[in-house]
Amino acid sequence: MFLSSLSLQATIRYARNFDIEEKDGYTLLTVRNTRVSPTQSYQYALVPKAAALPELLKDTRIIRTPVERVVVMETTQVGYLNAIGQLDRIVGAGSVEYINNTTILERVDSGEIKRVQTGQSINAEQLLLLRPDLILTSVSGNPSYDVPEKLMRTGLPIVFATSFMETHPLGRAEWVRFFGALTSSSAEAENFFDKVANRYDSLTQQAAVATRRPTVFCSAPYSGIWHMPSGDSYTARMIHDAGGDYLWAETQTGGNIPLDVETVFLRAAHADIWLNPSHHRSMHQLYAADQRFEKFAAAQKDQVYNNTRQTTERGGNPIWEDGIVHPDSVLADLIHILHPDLLPEHELVFYEQLR
Repeated sequence: MFLSSLSLQATIRYARNFDIEEKDGYTLLTVRNTRVSPTQSYQYALVPKAAALPELLKDTRIIRTPVERVVVMETTQVGYLNAIGQLDRIVGAGSVEYINNTTILERVDSGEIKRVQTGQSINAEQLLLLRPDLILTSVSGNPSYDVPEKLMRTGLPIVFATSFMETHPLGRAEWVRFFGALTSSSAEAENFFDKVANRYDSLTQQAAVATRRPTVFCSAPYSGIWHMPSGDSYTARMIHDAGGDYLWAETQTGGNIPLDVETVFLRAAHADIWLNPSHHRSMHQLYAADQRFEKFAAAQKDQVYNNTRQTTERGGNPIWEDGIVHPDSVLADLIHILHPDLLPEHELVFYEQLR
């Protein structure tokens, strides 16, 4: 088989899990799934509907463009499409209870956008009836969360995204370029990302002038286990860029670190700031979960903050929708929390102080 050698690869600045290549007559997207294997990847050829099919490698999936009918399976995908003005393409949605975008929720309620998932159950029949040009979902390698194999066998145009595996905040945001390529909106995606990256870099430079870096720890126990983000995580990078001293910065596990309360207390008893304590939104809720939390200095000084400011009654949280594409706004919140003198006029967007 002869494959065209004409290729122009886009420069990806921060993301590590996707590539975009302009080929002769089509665009090739490569998605990596590093949770499964360093070499695990998926390829998608974006081919204009009016064009003949090119010669492709065996496992390359074909997506016909322009994509007009899109199904989103996770709320993060709503954030990416909203950033580039492509919400009108959505005809179906999963995980509706976690979606925060009012436009999408109104269209779901009116029936304009169809529900394709209830809990963990995916409605394959509804998906087939929608005749989507594209189904956007994520992949982790965990069968409990990933698209069922039987749905893969339907031949529907399913595209996996692994943006959640990015550890740099701008890496996750840069996936807007991937979504731009899928929806023929690359120029809009480039423009959006450049603005976000420039503001993020500017804020990082502001935080770097701080003479003191407050000590920080995160999370809260779930079923007796305290899952602390590792030092090479998205959360740790955010804290570093905001001018904080993350107490587990030296760990490099590529995920969360399972700890008990006693171990966390030994290291974080005198920490300045406590961030993201699970779902708790008040000190009363926090202490009701475990009275030992009162012993943390951060709790005693009312320096506990959670990214739950905009959480909805359904349980959705915009930080996983808008916050993913606007890490600059999340960073501004954290700088204001850690160094209020650097951004004195900033009003918190995603974070709230527990009272």
